[in-house]
Formats: sequence, C-alpha cells, structure tokens
Amino acid sequence: MADLPEPRIADETTATAASQVSSGKQLTELIDNRVLERLRMLRVAPSGRFTNKSRGEHTSGRKGQSNDFSDYRNYVDGDDIRFVDWNIFARLRRPFLKLFKQEEELHIVVLIDASSSMMFEGKFELAKKLGVAFGIMGLHSNERVSVFAFNSRDARPLYLRPCRGRPNMGKLFKFIESMEGGGDAPVDLAIEQFLRGHLGRGVAVLLTDFLTFGNLKRPLNLLFGAGLEIFGVQILGPTEIDPVLTGDVRFVDVETGDTLDVSASSDLINVYREDRATFEHQLSDLCKQRAGRFLTVSSEDPVDWLLFDLFRRKGWIE
Repeated sequence: MADLPEPRIADETTATAASQVSSGKQLTELIDNRVLERLRMLRVAPSGRFTNKSRGEHTSGRKGQSNDFSDYRNYVDGDDIRFVDWNIFARLRRPFLKLFKQEEELHIVVLIDASSSMMFEGKFELAKKLGVAFGIMGLHSNERVSVFAFNSRDARPLYLRPCRGRPNMGKLFKFIESMEGGGDAPVDLAIEQFLRGHLGRGVAVLLTDFLTFGNLKRPLNLLFGAGLEIFGVQILGPTEIDPVLTGDVRFVDVETGDTLDVSASSDLINVYREDRATFEHQLSDLCKQRAGRFLTVSSEDPVDWLLFDLFRRKGWIE
C-alpha cells in the first residue's frame, strides 16, 4: 500500500477570537457561540494513563505537587517535612504526609476523515463540528492540541501543528473550516502516516465512519503504543444506520468506483443490520482492548446533545 504524501502544515496566523467575542461576532460557522461558551467550562477526561511527564494543567492519577489535595500517608525517613500535616501531628503525635495530585501535560490529537465516504448525509460536517469542540476544550484547558485531516491518497494530508491556549482558537477555526472533503485515503493508512511525525502522549480522537477494507488492528496498536488513548467516534448517516430500500438497487463505492447490484428485500436489510451491529461491536472491542473508548453516532444527532449529554454521560468529557 502506497504512502500518503507528506502533510501540509497549517499557517501560523495569529488568532483574533478574543476581539470577535467582544464585538459579538460569530466565532465559527461550525458551532454557535452559545455552545462554544459552554465548552469553555468543560475538558476532555482521559483515563489518566497517557499523560506526559512534563508539568502541565491536566490532573493525573499520580501523586505530585499541585494544589489539589489527594490523600495522606505515613511519614518515612527522607520525606520532605514541608508536607507534614502539623495539625494532625498535634492531635495524634504521629507525622502524616499530605499528598497532592500530579498535574501533567496532555496532548489532544484530533484525526478527521475527509474521504469521499464521509461526504454522505452530513458526516463530514459533523466530524468538523466535533473536531472544533474537542480542540476548543483542549485549548481552554491549556492542553496541547493538534489536528490531522486526510482525504485523497494523492493529496497531502492537512496538519495543524501542536498549539495551546485560547489565543490559538482562531487558528483552529480557520484550519477546520477550510478543510475540503473527497478522496480515497483509507483511515488505517492515514493513522500510520500521522504517527510518523507525532510526539507526545494523550488522547487521539478519531472522527470517521471506519468504512475501510484495511485491517484496523495495526494502526490502533500503533496509537496505543504511542501513548495515545483512543476515542473512536464512528459517524454514520441515518440511511447507513437504518436503510429503507425497495426494488433493484445498485450500490456504488464512492472511493473505488466498484458497484454491487442487489434486489432489496426485508431479509437482505435484516442481514445488513446484523452485519453492521457486528462490525460496530468489533470496533468497540478493538478500542476497549487498547484501553480506549468507542461510540457510534448519527450525522443527524445535534452537536450540543452529543457534547453535553452523550459524551458527558459516557465520561468522555467533564
């Protein structure tokens, strides 16, 4: 399988999001300002396994020296006496050490499938909206955020270099808004291409329909090996989830041009639904076996419901 061309790097234009907020302008055509304001109060919630050891603002499961109290333990020789709780010592006449949560750096990577299959029934538009949402949560939490988008084998993938902080909101909006879809780049090959230039542990948000003939085990293994917790979001159109077909139908693969002629019947549709459910279960297992998460959503689902209801209930964001 041929490699994808080297990615195109987004420009370093300085964001003007702050001035747009003050003037009341809509920040991006993808998500309403009211939704963006709510996202400002949320953050991505990984399991805590994949954070960088460098100091950051994401609370990990390890003990450290942040301001967030975690627990007590018995004092042992060599411990820093500055962390002894002298109030407890005065009552119990035994020294106890105060433990604090470790704050470490998290890298949020958003991978957006822009191939031709994503152009069906608004899947690509929802992927871009969710990409903006995860990116905004990362920037407001001062995490490192990067975005990788792939469409055609013959075109260079788009790449937004890692950035952090609210001043880069405008850069994120411009990058995702300007994405164009269409092409035959398979998601498995694109993941491998992305990882060749990636550094940093954190979360990889996969926004794709996962409609590929490739084997997904290898790229998901590579994501896990790179220290990236997989957030797999399968985006399907409503007729892909629940097709309604009558008579003779010709299916055309928009990426390969292959055709398949079928005579629609209730039995055939039932077989399709069973196969789709089996595939969804397999994708979920592939992610969970690698300490990741997986959800299937419809392109008709409102983005605010996905973010503030579904993803929060599932513990993806907090």
